[in-house]
Amino acid sequence: MEKDRLVRFVGKVMEESGFKVYKDFKTSRYIIDIYGVLPTIVGDMGVVVACKNYDEHWEVGLDVLKEMEMVGKTLKASKIVVITTSYFTNSASNYAGRRNIKLIDKDGLVTIAKKFSKKENEIYETNVIDENEDSETYIPSTKSSKGPSIFHAGKRSLSKSRRSKSVGRNLNLGNFMPGFKGIMSNTIALIIIVLLLSSLITYIIGLFNKNTALIGVSKILSSAILSYGLVFYADRDPNVVLTKGTIVFFVSMIIYVVLIVLL
Repeated sequence: MEKDRLVRFVGKVMEESGFKVYKDFKTSRYIIDIYGVLPTIVGDMGVVVACKNYDEHWEVGLDVLKEMEMVGKTLKASKIVVITTSYFTNSASNYAGRRNIKLIDKDGLVTIAKKFSKKENEIYETNVIDENEDSETYIPSTKSSKGPSIFHAGKRSLSKSRRSKSVGRNLNLGNFMPGFKGIMSNTIALIIIVLLLSSLITYIIGLFNKNTALIGVSKILSSAILSYGLVFYADRDPNVVLTKGTIVFFVSMIIYVVLIVLL
């Protein structure tokens, strides 16, 4: 995969994920392959991406990671990503593990390409199905003293059957999962859900035990578990889980304190 093709592919994947992508982004000292900005409720999240089109036997070393780290500090980026068509040295992998650097090697790149290709095919097939089902074929009516033609009735029945199957597919629970994950990605929605669920849990506990201290501890523990758990469900990135989960948890606790004072 040529460097330009690699950059275009990564940029397209990021755009599909909601990033505003700037290719060949220039700073005072560096030219970055990709600088992505993801608008979030807590502010824009900047990501710097280096794309290295190396031969399989040429491994990416520490020098590339440290250079990208300098770029990330210059732009105050939230995340640094290094992608290569080969692999990384052990020292580079160990260094990235201790830093805010995401490494994607040849195997990871192939996995992303397969998932992206599958998603593109699903979108294409869905559009083709929708176009075929929305289009109507005009069938001239044939008047006869014996009533409507049985062939026309059969075609109408087949059309209804196809529409029924389409409705069945649309009502499939799996179709709602991407939307549910989208809700889980919204920080405000997460805070509301955590407040509601933790309140419900503590209310149920209060029915069996009137101990105020136990109810208070249950509310804190359930809020913490829900905050980090729901974020983890929407995004498996440990840094995102830690940062976003902490925000959701502390905001939930602040709201609880305000409600206790006011009520």
